[in-house]
Amino acid sequence: MPASLVRLRDIHKRYQQGEQSVEVLKGVSLDIAQGEFVALQGASGSGKSTLLHIIGLLDQPSDGSYELEGRDVSRLSDDALSSLRNRMTGFIFQSFYLIPYATALDNVMLPGLYAGTPRAELRRRGHELLERVGLGDRVGFTPAQLSGGQQQRVAIARALVNEPRILLADEPTGQLDSSTSGEIMDLIASIHATGMTVILVTHDEATATYAQRRVRVVDGRIEGQERVTPALAGG
Repeated sequence: MPASLVRLRDIHKRYQQGEQSVEVLKGVSLDIAQGEFVALQGASGSGKSTLLHIIGLLDQPSDGSYELEGRDVSRLSDDALSSLRNRMTGFIFQSFYLIPYATALDNVMLPGLYAGTPRAELRRRGHELLERVGLGDRVGFTPAQLSGGQQQRVAIARALVNEPRILLADEPTGQLDSSTSGEIMDLIASIHATGMTVILVTHDEATATYAQRRVRVVDGRIEGQERVTPALAGG
């Protein structure tokens, strides 16, 4: 297996609720190689989304070490985390989080503006990505003019605009019907086929079949994992 892109060791995460400390992750260790497609599975409240957020640099562990590309990122400053996150990761969420008054193209371009990418280059990338996700004829549409599946396609294009190393998806089909869910997962699988590392959180078995490895998270711990043959796109 290639060298680890993501290397977690004995990760703990605690939150303070009033006077009580609640431990959400309890000693998680996990390696993910460049180019893998990994599904984190578990029930609601298992800690899988918290784990994804730590991997994606949206949150930091309370204890333990996290190496990304061999660099310890466990204790970086907020500014350093933000810069690294913008460069290394692209996120897809269950809720699409599109700006309602902005066009599909403007929504896709937004992370690149934060990164300081020239607007002309962003427009080129945005048009290319919207074409890639099947929305080349919808670049000027606002979210209200798009279906749920089309909005998620815009969100996927937005996640790719900064050319990240890792695509992270938190229940990306949670608001979609089964047919549209399959189309979105086929699209994510096609992105993985280009060499992209994909880390997916899901409680849905059909969605998890697209992954090469399934990791089961139970009560803040990894209880098991297995390598599987992923579903074929369109199958």
